[in-house]
Amino acid sequence: MSGTARRTRSRMNRRSVVIMTGERDLRTLLSGMRPELNAGRYVFTTVPDGVAPTGVAPVVTVAEREGLTLVLPEEEAVAAGLAYDYVAAWITLRVHSALDAVGLTAAVALALTDAGVSCNVVAGYHHDHLFVPHGRGTEAVDVLEALAAESGQDAPDTPRPAGRPSDVRGPGSAT
Repeated sequence: MSGTARRTRSRMNRRSVVIMTGERDLRTLLSGMRPELNAGRYVFTTVPDGVAPTGVAPVVTVAEREGLTLVLPEEEAVAAGLAYDYVAAWITLRVHSALDAVGLTAAVALALTDAGVSCNVVAGYHHDHLFVPHGRGTEAVDVLEALAAESGQDAPDTPRPAGRPSDVRGPGSAT
């Protein structure tokens, strides 16, 4: 199991609360990322008044000065009359990464960059989520699975030369 669980007891209500601490070790994060392609087509849109229209259930929201960014299923955007110009596939990295883990986003971005796949990353409390061009979702998962396999091949005590994030390189990179 990656990460750590511990129980704490709240002084106010005397209930036990389980706190999950995500994984921080880069090699463990990469070898255990288990990318999962979610079904559907997702779009990025914005509402300038900061209020999501009735009937939409965004999977991501970001409050910006210019308005509220929504990432939601394409059919919901169409039904609500929301404009968009980017259709994405949504990939979830199933490893429970710590929010302060260093290098996972960089390594994933590097592997996808080497494959020529653009990527928008969103961190959730438990998992990282990637939005890639819809037509390249399966390819992106293949790239990430290759990165995971490559990351798991090194022995834990194998020294790594200085360089890019933990020197994890995407498939096809020069070593």
